[in-house]
Amino acid sequence: MNTQIQPVLTIADLDCTPDDGNKYELIEGEIYMSRAPSLTHQITLQNFLMALGSYLTNNPIGIVVPGPGVMFDDFNGVIPDIVFFTNERRAEIASGDWLNGAPDLVVEIISPGAENERRDRVLKRRVYGRFGVKEYWLVDLVNRSVEVCRLGEEGLELAATFVGEDEMTSSVLPDFRMKLTDLFRL
Repeated sequence: MNTQIQPVLTIADLDCTPDDGNKYELIEGEIYMSRAPSLTHQITLQNFLMALGSYLTNNPIGIVVPGPGVMFDDFNGVIPDIVFFTNERRAEIASGDWLNGAPDLVVEIISPGAENERRDRVLKRRVYGRFGVKEYWLVDLVNRSVEVCRLGEEGLELAATFVGEDEMTSSVLPDFRMKLTDLFRL
């Protein structure tokens, strides 16, 4: 029996690769590539950014950033669709060109495909929970829903699912409200 062991990659390995225009993430030492997101994905992202930006204008408690590099350790570096971190945590995690530590909130808009769904629902959720992301929003474009996971004793646990005409709320963003009909307005 011939058993082949896959080498574990590091952020340093990823930094040595030439830039080919694709988006690469390192999750538990394994590399994942993503293609350019769909127009629906980007419009949904923009709708989120506009709502979060408006909220933060009236409640200047932190900063929201689309698509930053987030480095957790040598084996985990991801590019979430949106992150939020409080003003208090900014000095702790936002130094240099990337975030080095867990944002308070991460938003992932699930791209079509079983592998993308597995990556966001299982792998990233596990990594985000292990490193202390307080809240994780999974946006399902197909079902037009948002699952909100909150950090608990066992990692990120499903706290709420918003669908239809529900109004989203957040434990990380006090008094934040967003109607799903506004989020999925294309």
